[in-house]
Amino acid sequence: MRRFLPFIIVALVGFITIGAGTMLYRAKRPTTLKISEEKGAEREEQESTHARGPARAPVTLEEFGDFQCPPCGMLSGPLLEIEKDYGAKLRVIFRNFPFPNHQHALEAAYTAEAAGLQGRYWEMHDLLYKEQANWSNAPDAKQLFVSYAKMLGLEMDRFETDIAGPTVKARVTADQERGKSLGVNATPSIFINNQGVPPNSLNPTALRAAIDEALKEKEKPTS
Repeated sequence: MRRFLPFIIVALVGFITIGAGTMLYRAKRPTTLKISEEKGAEREEQESTHARGPARAPVTLEEFGDFQCPPCGMLSGPLLEIEKDYGAKLRVIFRNFPFPNHQHALEAAYTAEAAGLQGRYWEMHDLLYKEQANWSNAPDAKQLFVSYAKMLGLEMDRFETDIAGPTVKARVTADQERGKSLGVNATPSIFINNQGVPPNSLNPTALRAAIDEALKEKEKPTS
C-alpha cells in the first residue's frame, strides 16, 4: 500500500487541479444578460421609472438607450409601432444610458428628465429621437433642446432650473448604475420579461417574435 501511496497522492492532486480549473472556466464564461427577480422588483419601486403601458401587462420591454445613438434612433420608430400593435399586452420602460463619446447624449438625457419633472418625459423622449439627426450635428444642441421644451409647452424657468439640478442628474445616474449592474455595455440594450435580447435580434421582426414567445410563456398553465 505504501508503494502506491505517492501515485494516489499525485492522482488526487490532479483531480483537484482539474476541478478548480473547470470551475474557473465556468466563472469566466460569458452569460446571457438577465435581470434577477430582486432587480426586477426594484425596477417598479423607483420613482424615476419611465414606463408606458399597464403595470400588469404580461410582457415588459425594458430598454437602455442613448438619445444620440444612431441604432437607438433607428429602432425608436419601430418600437412605437410595436407599442401600438400590442396595446395593453405590453409595458415599455426606458432607461437613460448616455455614452461619453456622444457629445450631446448626456445633455439630451437631462433634457428628457427635466421634461419628465413636468409630466412630459415621453413626449420629449419621442421628439429627441425624431429630431436626432438635427441636434446630434448641431454645434450648440442646447438651443435646440430649449426649443423642444417650448414646443411641448413646458414652463421654461422651471425647465432651465431642473435641467441643471440634482434631481435630474441623480435620475440619469441611477439608470446608468442599474445598466452597469446588469452588464449593459452597449445601446440599445433590451430586456423582455427580464431576459436580455441578443444583439442580432434587435430588429422589429425578431423583437415581435420575442414578445410573442413571452406571451406564450405567460399563457402556459402553471402546474
